[in-house]
Amino acid sequence: MKSFNSINIMAYSRKCITRVVLLVTATFSLVFLNPPSAWAYPFWAQQTAPQSPREATGRIVCANCHLAQKTAEVEIPHSVLPDTVFEAVVKIPYDLKSQQVLADGSRGGLNVGAALMLPDGFTIAPPERIPEEMKDKIADVYYQSYREGLENVVLVGPLPGDQHQEIVFPILSPNPAENKNIHFGKYSVHLGANRGRGQVYPTGELSNNNAFKASASGSVESITPVASGGYQVVIANENGKVTDTIPAGPELIVKEGQEITVGSFLTENPNVGGFGQKDTEIVLQNPSRILGMALFAGAIMLAQIMLVVKKKQIERVQGAESAL
Repeated sequence: MKSFNSINIMAYSRKCITRVVLLVTATFSLVFLNPPSAWAYPFWAQQTAPQSPREATGRIVCANCHLAQKTAEVEIPHSVLPDTVFEAVVKIPYDLKSQQVLADGSRGGLNVGAALMLPDGFTIAPPERIPEEMKDKIADVYYQSYREGLENVVLVGPLPGDQHQEIVFPILSPNPAENKNIHFGKYSVHLGANRGRGQVYPTGELSNNNAFKASASGSVESITPVASGGYQVVIANENGKVTDTIPAGPELIVKEGQEITVGSFLTENPNVGGFGQKDTEIVLQNPSRILGMALFAGAIMLAQIMLVVKKKQIERVQGAESAL
């Protein structure tokens, strides 16, 4: 009986291990061998700058791949109290009619993403601390820290841009009474927000979201469509022939027999997205300072009232003396 049970347990264990291996293999193939066409940030930003997304110059690394400059805004309270949940609203505006070139060359809607760098101690609020009205604004948004141990740097995206031109971050402020490394005062907040795919991969290769240029001067001898998408443009000159490969997506603006020079555009520029950066400040306010300021203001108001009352008393006394 014991031997029979042992055989059953071993067989069941082998079956479970086989299922786990198959699941891991399928997941790896789906995610890494066939990544989504909109795959972009924040994954590549983490690979490009594993320690921090903000360089020493102040530039956020998203700008290394998203070359076009666009606007981005962040709205946060001027000051917050310790251990308080508040909203940070990131705005990523763009024309919703815009269509971007996807990795397979087709056209689709823009995706958006953001990297929000908060002061030390500020983190995404735990679910049980988030008010119900705020939960309605962040129902389908997933927040992740830039890396382990850096919870104050929060990444979001990619998300459908037509639904997330405004992204709400539920932030929990720290309490200096519980963490001696946190102090009251003014701190900087940095935002990096992009819309659309990037023009450069982390490997340095150009994506198909670019305007491609001629690598030589001469005459366009032939334009041959490629089975997987795109074209091969053959440029002939006195030194021979040069072939420029255009990936699927960008539309050609040259034709056979056309004379071109090196560096001239072979395609239109399909990029409609870009990256924006915004810096602002927030004050972690000490409640005792607010109480002290209120008491100080109240004392001044009381002193002014007493002065007015005293002045009225003096006027009445002087009036009585003059009457006598």
